Amino acid sequence: MRCHACGAPIEVEKVYRSTLCPSCGKEARVCLNCRFYDPNAHWECRETIPERVAEKDRANFCDYFTPREEDHAGDRNAEERRRARKALEDLFG
Repeated sequence: MRCHACGAPIEVEKVYRSTLCPSCGKEARVCLNCRFYDPNAHWECRETIPERVAEKDRANFCDYFTPREEDHAGDRNAEERRRARKALEDLFG
C-alpha cells in the first residue's frame, strides 16, 4: 500500500487505526488508502456502509477497510483528482 498523502510505501502486515506512514507520519487507516474509496460512489465508498465517514483523511474504525493496491499511475491519477477538487473548493469556498 502507498500513503495517500506522500506516496511512500507503507509496508506492514496489518493496518491498525494507530498505524502511521513512516515517511510523512500521516494516519494510514483512512478512506483515502482503502480499496473501496471511490469519490463517485454513494458516500464515496463502494461498500454499503451504514453512515458516511466525513473525514476521509482521518483514521477510522470502518470494518470494510482494505488497503488499496494500485500502481504508480493510479496513485498519480488519484492525486490529480484531489488537487482538482481542492482547487474547486478554494475557488468556490
